[in-house]
Parts: sequence; structure tokens; C-alpha cells
Amino acid sequence: MTIQKLIAETLGTGFLLIGVVGSGIMAETLSGGNIGLALLANAVATGAMLYVIITTLGPISGAHFNPAVTLAFALRGDHSWGAVPPYVAAQIIGGILGVWASHVMFDLTILQTSTTMHRTGGAQWFSEILATFGLLFVIFGGLRSRPDAVPALVAFYITGAYWFTASTSFANPAVTIARGFSDTFAGIYPGHILMFIVMQFIGVGLAHLVLTRLFRPD
Repeated sequence: MTIQKLIAETLGTGFLLIGVVGSGIMAETLSGGNIGLALLANAVATGAMLYVIITTLGPISGAHFNPAVTLAFALRGDHSWGAVPPYVAAQIIGGILGVWASHVMFDLTILQTSTTMHRTGGAQWFSEILATFGLLFVIFGGLRSRPDAVPALVAFYITGAYWFTASTSFANPAVTIARGFSDTFAGIYPGHILMFIVMQFIGVGLAHLVLTRLFRPD
């Protein structure tokens, strides 16, 4: 574990949240009330940011930017368990800093709490299980078949998952926590955060059971 890796995870997760929240604010401002158009812009910007940060920071830290990904790698034996808490802390801190940076850019109150109330219920929870499982499927499948394509695969998957999941595919506990600090288009009401994270970790467990067998070496 090096400070360079923790800086990479903090910075990368921060830029990810800038992509999510910043583009959400801009999309809502410019879409004229067209929620579909705003979501499209939000999804494309997030996917573009993912491609950039995974490509540039992957060689340094592995480009997790996500406690669910860090846990999944640890379960596979590809990441030290001792490095899990520092990685997760860096991701959460980076995510919150990214949200605050977005608020500063758009001249909003820096410290906010989301009031978005529609991100709850069985359909949303199942979506988070599926979204997280799918993200890990893309990562581990890509590492097995085309490691150089993983940045693009993750970017395309998340861009699509914004649209084919009812929850708009958070699939990331650090992102979920950070978005609770933004009362904007991308926000999530703090009271709904815990169940999203529980479902994401269920997705990790299912992925470990299935994907370690599916993608194990011949």
C-alpha cells in the first residue's frame, strides 16, 4: 500500500462524482424540464469520465473507485485485505470532495443534503443488485478476455445501465454515499442510502459465487 495509490483512488473517485453530479446539474439546467434528455446527458458524461479515469489511473491503483470493486478483488485474492479499509476511505472521501467541487463550480451551496425521495422500493433494490453484478461481470470478464478494453467496457456498461436499470445504476457504495450530499438531479435521499449499499454488497456476493467459476483459468 502506497500513498500514490490512495491519492489515485481519492482523485479518481472525486472526478467520477464531478462527472455524475456536475453533468447532472448542467443537464437539468439546459434540458428545459425534459428528464429523458437530462438523463441521457448525465449518462454520457459519466461514461466518458469513467473511460478517462480508468485509463489514466488504472496503472497506479487498479482504478477501483468503488468499495464494491475493491471488496470483489479482495475476495478473489487479487487485493490485500489490509488495503481494503484505506481504499474504501479514500473512495468515500474523494466522492464527497467531488460533490462539493461540483457545487462550487455551479455556484451552489456547498453543504447540502439530498431530498430526492424516489430511490427506494423493491424494484430499485433489485436494480442495484443487478447493476453491481453486471459491473463486476464486465470488469472480470474484460480482464480475462481483453484487459486493454476494460476502460471502454466499464464506460459503455455504466452509460447503458443508467437506462436499463430502474435505479440508474449507482452500483457503488462510495458514489451512493456522496450523492446523498447533493440536493441536485443526481442526489439520493440519505434515508435510502443504506438499502442501496446493502443491495450492492449482495451483488458482490453473487458475483463472487458465479464469476470466480465462470472466469477461472482453464
